[in-house]
Parts: sequence; C-alpha cells; structure tokens
Amino acid sequence: MEKALVHAVQNNGVASHTPRGSGSIATCEDDGNADDPPPIPSAGSSSYLTDQSVGETRLNTSYHNARHDSQEIHVQAHILPPALVAQQLDTTAEQGLTTKVATERLEKYGHNKLESSGGVTWWRILIRQISNSLTFVLAIAMILSFVTLDFIEGGVIAAVICLNIVVGFIQDFRAEQTIQSLLAMAAPMCKVIRDNGTSVTINADELVPGDVILLTVGDIVPADVRLVQSINLATDEALLTGESKPCTKTAEAVLDEVDSPIGDRINMAYSSTSVTRGRATGIAVATGMKTEIGKIAELLKDKEGGTEQGEGWTRRVARKVVFNIKSALGLIGTPLQVKLSWFALLLFALAILLAIIVFSANVWDIDDETLIYGICVAVAVIPESLIAVLTIVMAVGSKAMAKGNVVVRKMGALEAIGGVTNICSDKTGTLTQGKMLARRAFLPNGQELLVQNETGPFDPTSGEIITNGTVVSEQLVNENQQLRDFLHTISLCNLATVTPPSADSVDSPGIWKAAGEPTEIALQVMAMRVNYGKQQVLQHETLSLATEHSFDSSIKRRSVVYHTKDEKHLKVFTKGAAEVLLPLTDVSDERRKIIVEQADSMASQGLRVLCLAYRDLPSADKHNVQDRAFVERDLTFAGLVGLYDPPRVESVGAIKQCQAAGITVHMLTGDHLKTATTIAQEIGILGPNVYGSLTSSSVMVAQDFDKLSDAAIDDMKALPLVLARCSPSTKLRMLHALHRRGRYCVMTGDGTNDSPALKGADVGVAMGLNGSDVSKEAADMVLTDDNFASIVSAIREGRRLFDNIQKFLLHLLISNISQVILLLIGLAFQDRRGTSVFPLSPIEILWANLITSSFLAIGLGLEDASADVMIRQPHSLKAGVFTKELIVDKFIYGTFMGVLCLVSYVIVVFGVGDGDLGEDCNENYNESCDLAYRARGTAYAVLTVLLSVMALEAKHLTLGLFNMDPTHEHGALSIFYTIRKNKFLFWAVAVGMATPFPVIFIPVINETVFRHHPLTWEWGLVFGSLVCFVALVEAWKAVKRSRRSRTEERTRAHETFKRGEKSEESSIV
Repeated sequence: MEKALVHAVQNNGVASHTPRGSGSIATCEDDGNADDPPPIPSAGSSSYLTDQSVGETRLNTSYHNARHDSQEIHVQAHILPPALVAQQLDTTAEQGLTTKVATERLEKYGHNKLESSGGVTWWRILIRQISNSLTFVLAIAMILSFVTLDFIEGGVIAAVICLNIVVGFIQDFRAEQTIQSLLAMAAPMCKVIRDNGTSVTINADELVPGDVILLTVGDIVPADVRLVQSINLATDEALLTGESKPCTKTAEAVLDEVDSPIGDRINMAYSSTSVTRGRATGIAVATGMKTEIGKIAELLKDKEGGTEQGEGWTRRVARKVVFNIKSALGLIGTPLQVKLSWFALLLFALAILLAIIVFSANVWDIDDETLIYGICVAVAVIPESLIAVLTIVMAVGSKAMAKGNVVVRKMGALEAIGGVTNICSDKTGTLTQGKMLARRAFLPNGQELLVQNETGPFDPTSGEIITNGTVVSEQLVNENQQLRDFLHTISLCNLATVTPPSADSVDSPGIWKAAGEPTEIALQVMAMRVNYGKQQVLQHETLSLATEHSFDSSIKRRSVVYHTKDEKHLKVFTKGAAEVLLPLTDVSDERRKIIVEQADSMASQGLRVLCLAYRDLPSADKHNVQDRAFVERDLTFAGLVGLYDPPRVESVGAIKQCQAAGITVHMLTGDHLKTATTIAQEIGILGPNVYGSLTSSSVMVAQDFDKLSDAAIDDMKALPLVLARCSPSTKLRMLHALHRRGRYCVMTGDGTNDSPALKGADVGVAMGLNGSDVSKEAADMVLTDDNFASIVSAIREGRRLFDNIQKFLLHLLISNISQVILLLIGLAFQDRRGTSVFPLSPIEILWANLITSSFLAIGLGLEDASADVMIRQPHSLKAGVFTKELIVDKFIYGTFMGVLCLVSYVIVVFGVGDGDLGEDCNENYNESCDLAYRARGTAYAVLTVLLSVMALEAKHLTLGLFNMDPTHEHGALSIFYTIRKNKFLFWAVAVGMATPFPVIFIPVINETVFRHHPLTWEWGLVFGSLVCFVALVEAWKAVKRSRRSRTEERTRAHETFKRGEKSEESSIV
C-alpha cells in the first residue's frame, strides 16, 4: 500500500512551490463552525503538496533528529505524505507494528488515555465552604465565647457557622466534573494491524504512535490519525470543532500550511470523533494527552493544579502556597466573594481594635466581665448572618432562573453575571440554530427565489418561496418547467427524510422531525414547501431508483439515476460545487459568467452555494449508469441554491438588550469570514458598513489575531467584534486580552472545543440541549433551552441580585454600626464597682443580627428588579457592592439608629431613673439590676423596631418611603403599595416589629437569657424613636435627591454647551 502511494506521488509529476521555512511551529486547534468546508484544490494547487521530494525535504530538515517523537509527528503529520509519516514512525500500512515494538512504545509514551485532575471530592467542597474570611472571624469569636464559659453565645455562633457551611455545601456538591466527562468519551476498543498484517482488536488505551488503525462506520476514532487510505470517509468533528455537519476526509491530500485549522485538515481523523460514512486506514500519530482532545483536557485541569512551562520547583511551590492561602481566606472567586472576604478581614481588624478600646477603658484590668464585654463589642461589628442570607438569596434566585431555562451550577456565578461587560459567544448552535436552511436560489432563466418567514428549519408548512414578488405555489411550479426541474433535482438527489408531527408523540407534539445531513434536510424542506418532496415526486412521476453515485470529496458532487415508469427513459440528477459541476454542463461561456457571478454574490452573503444539474438518458444506456464519468457529462444546468445556518429568532432582540445594558457582544467562531460577518450583521453585532472602515478593527481572522503580540493587541483601540476561523487557544487569548483591559467576561458555547474558554471565563454559559457534557461541566451556568436570549434573563437576574445584595448589606451593616456606637459609648455607663454595663447583652446582639435582621435581609434579597436594570451601564467592578453611596449611607443611618438607641437608654437610666446601674448586672440578675435591665430592654426594643422600618427604607437608596414606586402609586398612600408588594418582606417586617414582645415579656427568657426586664411607659420612647428615625432618613434621602438633581442639571447644561460649540464650528467650516 505504502509503495503504491509513493509510486503514485512520484509519477504525479506536478511541481510544487517551496514550503515555508521550518522553525518554531504553532498549532491552531480550530473550532470549525464553518457552514461550507474549504474546497479541495486539485493537484498542483498551492494549498496542498503532492510532490514527495518536497515532503522528503521537510522530513530531513524538520525531523532529522526526532525519530519516534510522536508529538513532533503530530504537529506536522497533515503536511507530510502518509508514506513519510509511516517511515518516520517505523511502521507500514500493510504490516503494522510488532507486539514487541508496541509494548516498548507503550512504556515510552504511556497509555492512550486522558489524565484526570482527580475531580472534585466532598471534602474539597467542604473545605471550599469553610475557606472564607468571615467564617474564620466567626470561628475565633466562637472559641473566645467558649473559653469565657459563655456557652449560649458560643453555641449560637457555632450554629451560624454550621448553617453557612451546610447550605453552601448542598448547593455546590455536584460542581466541576469536567475531566470525568472527558474520560467518558474514550473509545474502549479499536482494530489495528499488527504482527505482519494481522488484524486484531485491542483496548484503545493500549494504542501507541505508529499503530495502523482500521476505521469503519460507527467507530469512535481512538487516537489522532494520519489517514493512509480512505473510501468515501466522513467524520463527525462537532466534539472538537462545533461543526454541525460531517467533515469529508481524503487521505491523498497533503496540506501546505502547518497551522491549518483542525476543520481544514481533511487528511486527519481526530481522537473521540466518530466515523459517519465510509471506511479508512490510518496511522496513529498522537495518543493520550498529546491528542487534540487531550490538549483540551490539559486546558481544563484545575487552575491550581497546572504548572507553567519551564517553571522551577521553588517557584511552583511558592505559587501553590500563595494560592492555597488566598483560597483559605476566600480571596479567589467572583468580585463579590473577594470583596466580602477583604471586608471580613477588615471587620476582624476592627473587632480587635474595638476589643482593645474596651480593655483600655478598663485600664487593662481584664476580668471575665471585661473580656465578655470585649467579645460582645467584637461580635456586634460582625454581620453573622451575611453568608447564610447571601446563600439563601442566591439559592432562591437560582430556582427562579431555572424556571427561566437557566441552571446555575456555581452559586457565585449568579451574582457575577450581573456585572459582565462583554459576552464572547460561539456562533453555531448558540447565536444560530445549528441547522441549515435554503435561503436563495437562481434558475437558468435568471429567475431568483427567496425563502422568507420560515419559523422552523424542519417545518415545510412555515415560510414562503417568493419569486418576483409572488408566492410560489404548486400551480406556479406546474406551469414553469425550469422551476420544476430545479425542485426535482433538490428533492430526488437527496437522502434526507422529513416527517410531520405525530399525534402520538409525547416528547415533541406538533414538531417536525428530520434525519440526514443538514444540507440535504434543508433542500428537502424547500421542495416540500410546494408539495415537491421526494416521496411526492416519486409517487407522482412513478420513478424508481436505478443507481446512486455517492458524494466523493475528490470531485465534490453526488448523482442519482432513476427509471421512469415505462422504463423508456432514465433521469439523472446531480448536485455539487459550482466550480466542478458547471464545466460538466452545456451552458455557454457567456451564460457561465453570469452563473459564476450569481454564485459569488451568494457566497458574499455568507451562503453555502450548491450547483444543480440533470440529464435525460434513453433506456438503452441503462448498462452504462454504473459508469460515473458517463453519467456525469453533458448535464443540463438546473440552478444554484444558497444555504445558511439561520440566526435564532431571539438572538437579535437579546443582543439589542445587551447593547442597551452597556454590554459588548463578540462572536468567536470557527466559521469563514464572510459567513461570520453576514450573521453578525444580521443579528446586530456589526453595523451594515463592516466592509468599510470597520473591517480592520471589528472583524478579524483568528490567524491574524494570533500573530499579534499581547502588546499589539493591547494597543488596539477596540478588540474585534467578530473573530472568524477561531480556535480554542484564540478564544482564551481573547479572554485574556479583555481581562487586561479590566473587562468582566461571559463565554457561551456548546462544543467541547469551547470548554477551555468556558472554564477560563469569568462566567461560562453552556448550551443544555445541544451542548457536550464537557462544556456543561466546564460552565458556571447551563441554558436548558439553548436560547441566547436566556442569557439576558440571567444578566437581568444577576443585576437584580447585585442591587438587592447592596440593599441587605446596607441593612446588616447599619445594624452593626448602631450596635458598635451604642456599646462603645456604653463603656461610660458603669455600675457601683466601676465595671461597664452592657447597653445590649450578647444574646440581644446575636438575636438582632441573626433572627431579626436575617429575615429582613432575605426579604430585601427577594425584591423585584428596578425599571432601569437593563438600560444602565454595568456596575463598577472596582467598587463592587461597596459604592461610595452605600458606605456613606450605612454610616449616616447607622449613626441615626445608634444615637436613638443610646438616647432611649440614657433617658431610662438618667432621665427617669437615678443612674444607679446596680452591681454585677452583666451576667446575673439581682435586685439592684432592675434599672439596668429596663434600660437594656428599651435599647433592644428601639433597635429591633428601627431595624424593621429600615428594611422598608432600604428598598430604594434615594426614593422616600412614601413615594418609593411612583410608576404605580403616588403620594403618601403609596406606602401601602410599597409594604405589600414584597410579601416576604412584609411578613418579615411584621414579625420583626412583634419579636420584642415575647422576648421582653416571657418570664425566664427575658431575665435569664436576654438579661432585660419587661417595659411599660418605655414603649413611648420606642414609638418616639421610630418617628424621629423615619424623619431623619427621609430628610437625608431628600438631600441626596436634591444633590443628584443639581448634578444632572449641570451635566445636561454642559452637554448642551458642547453641542452648541460643535454646531458653531460646523457652521464656520
């Protein structure tokens, strides 16, 4: 076999140009979402080499010292003839390897399997839940409480820690199983030739470089293979390239470009792809992690587990230590997670400072009561319920998103997606339907057909065929012979079947189904729109199949021959590439020029163009129909048809909403430039003038982008909106370029080739229906309806969640600040022994923070999205939730609340009481503690009531409580609409207002647990504090509105002035 191939190459006699100089080689794994594979040039073309001498020159210069190096062979196998690949690997296609050599190579190269990062175990998830700064701070407070024998307080804090961990653990238990999905793809068995030509079946993991592999229909390719012989071979490479149709292969082709995209390497078959047609023999050139699928597995390894090339042992250990410390403190994750972790560390430092202040106020005479007071102040500064509230709110949000066809796999992504600035999206199956549709047609008489208004790719009852402004009907077809010949050709030279909805179908009632290659399905649907489908034509014309000449990649056409009913005639129908089919027709040179112009016009619109032809033969030629050359000559041109993968109906609206929200959408596709550009224009990513000044910046081919240095990419004014012929490495490079610009990115995709980018993106979004298992496991979110528009819902939900996090964070921190103010100033209130008396007991603080505030915070987390949520720019990633406005507000409102609690406490102790706080009233009750207990109860009641009403005020940062939703209700009565709109918050406020009564009036609980006494006239102070607090908050909001209004007026005046200056300059010019 090899000798025959070498002889054929030597006798070709076609000169070839000199190859590019050898040097450092860069591979480009293509995503290959092309609607139309590149044409296969004839011998002598500049795209392929057929001269063995050139191949030998390459071999000698590039591989002189690299025998048996499978990685080097793999890099350039597609640019070498198979004979030289076999020679380099010391094998032959006839005899294969010996068992002894195969065993030696197995030891050298290892088993043909993908390495696993170990997956995610339950203990890793548990550690991830424990590893955050706030849990660390709470753990210290818990330990100190137990040390001081305050078991109630310590037990409560322990319960909070356990709740936080359990809720987070349950949510994340099944996250990140990427490598396991890849392992499931491995082919278990394969056929190879070994030991002097014997065909044997072996385990796929025992395959080695140099093994000769036999492939047939249905096989999973077990390794990366350089084809030696192929017969009508096609493979499904959607796993690697995202390409929706099988890729035709030819062993004889020898490519010229080392960095040709995977989708263009038609002489290679890749590991984990499947054989859909034909058979082949090939030589394994790469196994295991050296395969293209292995490269993806390498990219998907845990970030902390990977090692940089050339990285030393010391640097690797140091990097892992730093990584582990950051992970333990929660400083790795989404912007919110990192911000909250830093915030927790700040609170920890503040807690220590406050404890020092307490100890200093007591002249460092630290007895048990002083230590407890210090712990009490430290606990007051920590929002203990923050993690639990955040997790619960996110869990509720993820359930709501699941109803909107978005499954959240990683809880942090729910908040993170609200802050995205850029979406990097795959095209095929994501922005488009991943199915072919016939769009345009051109008939021999110059008549043009246009398909419009189709709603389903398989539904022939939707859409219309328009010609000259008239809808094509069955009657019109019967009156037009050329149109009838066109429809006969597309329906009969076709193996696809399209079936109508079945009344018995439970899974998909009312849905048309189709089987076959996407191109043939589209043609069959087009013919069925006017009742000229294959079955209808065969029945009407009474035709029977005589023979079929299947598609051959070397000549790029397919033909069928039918007998007529009387068997006096034969009808030939042929379809194929225009450049090979037109020379076989009877059209004149002048007419051919017009047809070629039409084909070019369709191609420029991103359409895949097929040429159609037919021929009538007398029955006397029935013995010659097996002769393909005889059948496919003297054909009559029947027309051209242009097909494309149509955009999803929802994509246009979704992209408009993204643009209105300040989010830039990039299309990163393996498709050809014209197709990608056309789709991008159609859905609104690009404007109509892309072929003008926008071409260089808005649209690029990935190979050009990859050639740029990072510095050159960073110097670009704007990154490309469309990257065509894109590989996984290009997608990652695009993400890195966006990150260097401080952008926050979403990556969408459905193929395995998208997985590295999905994992590397800030938020990865996979398609649930047509997406591979690998992409789903690598993603943070999965769209169960594969609808790009669902991403808009996810972003809306993310922004709503971000706004609500600000609201409940404000509420929780106001509580902490007010408590700290009260407790610090409370140091001045001392008993008869000179010991500071708690204005609030530790349990009162924990009850306010964990019970009262938690439910109020959850209610705020369930607030609806504001009206402007999708018409404003993304929030600042630098500031995050801690904006300047929120920081100022929390101190203002916290001060209001703390001062009112303090004033109420002072009035009870000094205004009405005699100021005697008794003795030893922090831990136990005695008769001298009545005043201290009543004052403490008053401060607690004021705090609880003010926290409840503050939850209503926190619904909006600037609008007042009595006019919070002016779009629905106006005036003071709108408060009732505001209160009842959020039912959970309404009941949380009602319960919050009611909770002081049982804990203040129930015996034992009030005195022994909470350490306060029932109130009487003090309720007047509570009500008065409530009125004062609402008045102060409303006054501050009024000030904010006034300042914002003046700022907006100045901005409008400035913009008007600038427009006037420009207008004046224009008039002068």
